[in-house]
Amino acid sequence: MPRINVLFVCGRNQKRSPTAHKLFQSDQRLSVRSGGTSDSSKRTIQQSDLSWADLILVMESKYESRIKSKFSDFGAFPPFHSLDIPDDYEFMSEDLIEILVPAVEDAIDAYQTEQDAAANP
Repeated sequence: MPRINVLFVCGRNQKRSPTAHKLFQSDQRLSVRSGGTSDSSKRTIQQSDLSWADLILVMESKYESRIKSKFSDFGAFPPFHSLDIPDDYEFMSEDLIEILVPAVEDAIDAYQTEQDAAANP
């Protein structure tokens, strides 16, 4: 099965999305990138990230709206999934990892289920 290109997104790409990137970068099922929606992000989301991604995992649903607004001329976006993880954690904190890993796994499972259903109607 080909790797799934997953883009992790939070506000400034300093805590949550870089943690997800670090945790899942060696996952054989995935290719990962991370970025932020803010102009002050360590790495700001670019249109090339949207073209690359199969799935966009946003830490909060507001980031989906921000991406769609900023890139309103993009066309067909890949699927979004909100992990519903607030900006209450530090980079690589145990508490963040504890909620991030199962949330990402659930999102990946849901994406794969949707892809399998589309491929085998």
